[in-house]
Amino acid sequence: MADVARHAGVSVKTVSNVLSGYPHIRDATRERVLAAVDALGYEINVTARIFRSGRSGVVGLAVPEVGQPYFGELADEVLEAARRHGLQVLIEPTGFTRDGELAALRVPRRGLLDGLIFSPAALVQSDAHLLEGLGYPLVLLGEQLFSSSVDHVSMHNVEGARAATDLLLDAGRHRIAVLGMLHARTAGSASLRFSGYRDALAARGIDVDSRHLGWADDGWHRANGARAMAQVLDSGAPVDGVVAFNDALAIGAMHELQTRGLAIPQDVAVVGFDDIEDSRFCVPTLTTIDPGRREIAEVAVEILHRRVQERLGPGRPQPPVLHRAGMRLVQRESTPTRRAGA
Repeated sequence: MADVARHAGVSVKTVSNVLSGYPHIRDATRERVLAAVDALGYEINVTARIFRSGRSGVVGLAVPEVGQPYFGELADEVLEAARRHGLQVLIEPTGFTRDGELAALRVPRRGLLDGLIFSPAALVQSDAHLLEGLGYPLVLLGEQLFSSSVDHVSMHNVEGARAATDLLLDAGRHRIAVLGMLHARTAGSASLRFSGYRDALAARGIDVDSRHLGWADDGWHRANGARAMAQVLDSGAPVDGVVAFNDALAIGAMHELQTRGLAIPQDVAVVGFDDIEDSRFCVPTLTTIDPGRREIAEVAVEILHRRVQERLGPGRPQPPVLHRAGMRLVQRESTPTRRAGA
């Protein structure tokens, strides 16, 4: 630590404060110390820190998988936000399984993590009691389940899917397929985004056509988007628009459409959800819903950091926070810019 202090031109106490996540440090000083840590390859003795301060400076991030673009990019945002607070992050992929998610909830009990940011996909609302009395700070992401005793950062799933569908309807598309349906009946993203799609159609007096439902029980990946699109097209149902529950599904769907000689957006317009990096570089570029991923990461880390400090301080903890990130529609080449004939 003394070497880091000399390299950064600060005191050892300042280095300690930065690495402990002390909030009242100027950004320029924090960045200089962290740059020195990187340059010298300094590694914190986590066990010694726990004995000395009662905290490790390490937090966990449990997500279904990092191979799915949304969660990979979310992890990057969490890592960056944590770095600004002088925190390290241990990432735990849970594999979309109940056992994996329960194991992730048990990890902090080993005493190595100060708290956990948790994005469940397999646990359901009846499991909410498992989030109570864990003995460490927990920030819940998404809308798979909810507990009023836990801090929660979520997104506008229903509103986002409705905005995507309304965009297509406003462009004169009324035979709209929806991709990413799951047979498992949960309160997760799939059912919420389907509600937004269904509500938009209902507001225009349009019934949901079962042939327009593209199923993706094996996951929201590109290959499954292509298969779901093929399923809809092979049903014989006319299609002039697609709402996909994430961008990976949408990109797979566009590949299937183009393989069959259909032009995007002239024949079929496509909207995704998540605004991943690939959406800006596929051909055509993908219209999508930005659910506020960076805001989700920054707010989750900020809340967790504050909860860790509360546990060590004399003050009384504040009530649980419910924060819903802002969303926006990002229009690109996969949808028409105006209604045909207008």
